[in-house]
Amino acid sequence: MFHPIPCNCQSCNFERMKDATIACLKAGAWLIFWLILLFLATTDPARAEMSKQGVYNALQSTIDIEALANAIYKAEGVNSKHPYGILKHYKNTSPRQACINTIKSALKRFAKQAAEKDFIKFLGRTYCPVGAKNDPANLNQNWIRNVKYFYYKKN
Repeated sequence: MFHPIPCNCQSCNFERMKDATIACLKAGAWLIFWLILLFLATTDPARAEMSKQGVYNALQSTIDIEALANAIYKAEGVNSKHPYGILKHYKNTSPRQACINTIKSALKRFAKQAAEKDFIKFLGRTYCPVGAKNDPANLNQNWIRNVKYFYYKKN
């Protein structure tokens, strides 16, 4: 029997312990429930892909692809023999569209990794790698800094 005024009798102590145990079990059940949901979210391939797609969509909305393509154009040299730094000549794609396609595919790869936090730096590793065979003067080392300059320039 539980007394309305708490006392130290065996019955009251048992009731208090029972209430505390039930509260702990409820809290533990919620913790286990959330851990299971977290586990399912990270192990289910469909959910993981949805999560990655959400990251990609968020990145695409924060990075102005057109402005980045313009920055690459300026960084590569406006009167360059290879506009946008595109060395290959495509049959049905302009150098600008090839640049935009490269940016979009890099965004998808960027969304799937967690090591690099700076997208332009990540893009620079594949778009214009330092130490490339076709860069004997080692000008590619300036590419990231130049693209950032033109991308963040306001005019």
